[in-house]
Amino acid sequence: MSIIIPIAALGFLTLALAGLIVFASRKFYVFEDPRIDQVEDMLPHANCGACGYPGCRPFAEALVSGKALPGKCTVSSDEGRMSIADFLGISLGTEEKRVARLACGGGINVAINQAYYKGIDTCQAATMVSGGGKACSWGCLGYGDCKVVCDFDAITMNEFSIPVVDVAKCTACGDCVEACPKGLFSLHPVSHQLWVACKSLEAGDDVLDVCEVGCTACGKCAMDAKGELITMVKSLPVIDYTKPHKTQDPIQRCPTGAIVWLDEKEGIVKGKEAKKIIRKGSRNMGYS
Repeated sequence: MSIIIPIAALGFLTLALAGLIVFASRKFYVFEDPRIDQVEDMLPHANCGACGYPGCRPFAEALVSGKALPGKCTVSSDEGRMSIADFLGISLGTEEKRVARLACGGGINVAINQAYYKGIDTCQAATMVSGGGKACSWGCLGYGDCKVVCDFDAITMNEFSIPVVDVAKCTACGDCVEACPKGLFSLHPVSHQLWVACKSLEAGDDVLDVCEVGCTACGKCAMDAKGELITMVKSLPVIDYTKPHKTQDPIQRCPTGAIVWLDEKEGIVKGKEAKKIIRKGSRNMGYS
């Protein structure tokens, strides 16, 4: 008899808890559209955030609920986006692809290193030691933090230790923007082909003493641009992309090639008056 009572109590308690679980599951049940899983499987699983959502799952939820259109996924293929649109019976929508742009062209062949940095090979670490040793305080240090954080292999370091972005692979996730201690990366639509590849706030020919491709604030690009497309702000040309900017006129008289045209096939295009750089070696001050 002494054993039966505890067993019965335990059985009753088990049934009561099971009942509460069933009640709670029905009371607080939240319906999830099964199409979400199907749409998520149709997405590229990049979880890059280029669509404006923190990952492919939240984006799939937004698509199914009608809060977004497939065209916002610039990473997926045309066929992939169309498949989602057909599956959900919605319009495709459009969204211009965005990519990371680098505001520096000062590789080791044109920009001077005034000190030898020896330590952890990262831009973040080098910056903490007197700015990293580069004579231009705004220039790229070339240790490739941006390349390391890019999960899509969209960034490589060229022979002059300058990051090169593969437009086809870039998802505009923004990791390189956060990783660069100099703030040289920003995200732009691919249509922003007229580009200022410099962030130096110095002015005059003294800029050339530390970097041969730096902006000297001569203002020729602003003078040659139509409709106030370009204005000089703190010794740098600033492009107003809300105005018509499909023109290479502003780059033609730039003496250093600090303002360029980014061509999908030809890469970086400089103006006809830009100084030709033929140096392949390092332009440091005797350091190795």
